[in-house]
Amino acid sequence: MKVELPPEPVHFVNRDDEQERAFRSVEQWQGRSRPLVLALRGPGGLGKTELAVLIARSLGARYPFTDGVLSLDLDDFRADGVLDPGDVLSHLLHALDVAPDQVQAQYAARCSQYWNRTSEAKLVLLLDNARYASEVVPLLPASGHSVVIVTSHGPLYDFEAGAAVDLALPPLDERAATELLDLIVRDHRLAADPEAARAVVRLCDGLPAALHVAGRWVRGHRLRPLSRLVTDLAAELDEQGVPGVERIWDTAYAELSGPAAFLYRLLPHHPGETFTLHSATALSGLGPEDCQDALEELDRAGLVDLRLLTLTEAGQMRLPGPLRAHALRKSRREAEQEETAEATARLMRWYVRQAQLADRLAAGRRLTVVDCVGPLAGTPDVFEGDPEAPLGHEAKAARSARAGRWLEEERHVLYACSRLAYSRGMDTEVVALSEPVWTHTLDHPHQSEATETLKRAVDAALRHGGDTAWLVRTRCQLARHLWQAQELEAAQEQVDGAMAALDLLGNTERDRKLAASAVEHRGMLKSTRGEWTAALADFTASRDMHRAIPNPYGALLQTYRMGEASARTGDLETAHRLLSEAHSGFVADGRARLVGRSAFALAGVLYRLGQTAGARELYQEALGHADMRRAGFDLARAHDALAQLEADQGHLAQAEEHHAAAQAFRGRNGLG
Repeated sequence: MKVELPPEPVHFVNRDDEQERAFRSVEQWQGRSRPLVLALRGPGGLGKTELAVLIARSLGARYPFTDGVLSLDLDDFRADGVLDPGDVLSHLLHALDVAPDQVQAQYAARCSQYWNRTSEAKLVLLLDNARYASEVVPLLPASGHSVVIVTSHGPLYDFEAGAAVDLALPPLDERAATELLDLIVRDHRLAADPEAARAVVRLCDGLPAALHVAGRWVRGHRLRPLSRLVTDLAAELDEQGVPGVERIWDTAYAELSGPAAFLYRLLPHHPGETFTLHSATALSGLGPEDCQDALEELDRAGLVDLRLLTLTEAGQMRLPGPLRAHALRKSRREAEQEETAEATARLMRWYVRQAQLADRLAAGRRLTVVDCVGPLAGTPDVFEGDPEAPLGHEAKAARSARAGRWLEEERHVLYACSRLAYSRGMDTEVVALSEPVWTHTLDHPHQSEATETLKRAVDAALRHGGDTAWLVRTRCQLARHLWQAQELEAAQEQVDGAMAALDLLGNTERDRKLAASAVEHRGMLKSTRGEWTAALADFTASRDMHRAIPNPYGALLQTYRMGEASARTGDLETAHRLLSEAHSGFVADGRARLVGRSAFALAGVLYRLGQTAGARELYQEALGHADMRRAGFDLARAHDALAQLEADQGHLAQAEEHHAAAQAFRGRNGLG
């Protein structure tokens, strides 16, 4: 059973009534055509997330029917406050073992894929920080055997009556709040001076988050009598004049050291919803050790959320919404405008460099149009070592996989950096960020925010107007993303724009490669439309351009594309010759993905030519490469092809094995 939940809270009290009602609702649930929804609601600081985690974990342990327990914070999928449900569905499909390249392009198709994948599932799904029921509805599994736990700050009025079990959390009563404070502090002064302890509890207004902050504040002043501590704390809060939990946060902020307070004021300006130790160091300019100390101080003060730290490879942290707003108010009151602008510009340069390094490690050396940003003084890179250093196959693959995971985890921050850079007229950074985003979309297509990032890069190239290479590159990147989403007319517009700019390119090797790439993209769009004869002409022209540079790999890639196009037009002898040449070249160059794909294409030609033995051998080779790379699409189509071949040869048992393997893959990915 897959369990993707943060750790249980160290200290948790009360909420027994809510837990009992939740478990009783699960036991009595009869609505087998839709999942049970448990809606936990209340203002920030009441411990909704902690309670939801406890319920989800208990359901997974108490009920053996569960296939998995999944959790995600919807705030992590917001751009400027707006949720992208398509991106959330992609994340859920990935969590359900759907291969990234199998996620459907269109939103409606992706919804159907999710419903198909969950129609028989028995899941516990935790959706944290929902704002509207309309955000939740598309994410509900299509199974009445599942349970969905939703947390929100207020009532989700747009749920239909009876569609969710409403679990409104009140503030802790004084007894429970005192118990929680005692667990947090474990200090003899509480028992020695119960009146002072009660005063601390009352200052927290029954909010667990405030009690945690106050408890840390009490622990931080071990020598003061509790009565004096309460007096000082109350006076401080009265001077601040902020009601509720923010009074506690104001007091905690006032106790911070200079570097920690400085970092706290800068963090709400960090693009995206999360940050890491590395990015906080880049933002603050404090240096690694001082930034570590500042973050640990913020953690002790209860002014940062570290729950994601051990759950993500990047080591993400975040300021929850209320704390982010509090920190932003402090920044507006106390920070210099130049200080904030300088910090965010420094951070964006650092993120551009990290994304460029991740791109190089994930995809290898390839054509780019923006030079790599140099190291940022005082801030280490996420990826250490020389990206060009020779490595063994396994080490290189591991480094590439890590870079790919970093791009996946940090994609929303990269999108936010692109938005911020564009708003500030930083066109170089916008175009630079689009290149690693484009690489990421090759394995994780159909993300709407990625499309917007690529569109923004085209706009930045147009606004800049001084670099034709930018315009050609960004238009080709966007075109490919658009035709993968079946937006063919929009893709055609971008290809036409790229082709129109070719006359303005120079005669450098890079410019000549760009021109050849643009012709290739025009041919790929034609092939998407089924215009294979016209596509073949473009691939042939692109190969001639690569040969003239010379660029052997580019020429080899076009040979492969020409072979595929020739097969589609029925010229099997030419296709056999071209694909044989391409396959041998890819093997010699160690291009694993293209070795498998050219083997598959060549096998199809051999089979049509009646050379069954050779076709079977190449299909098996393609299958092996797909399995090694965990390439689901390639794996399924190789099994399909082998099933057809074996059936035609009368080998029905072998055919059924391959057919079953292909169907199992499609079933896992909700493709029917």
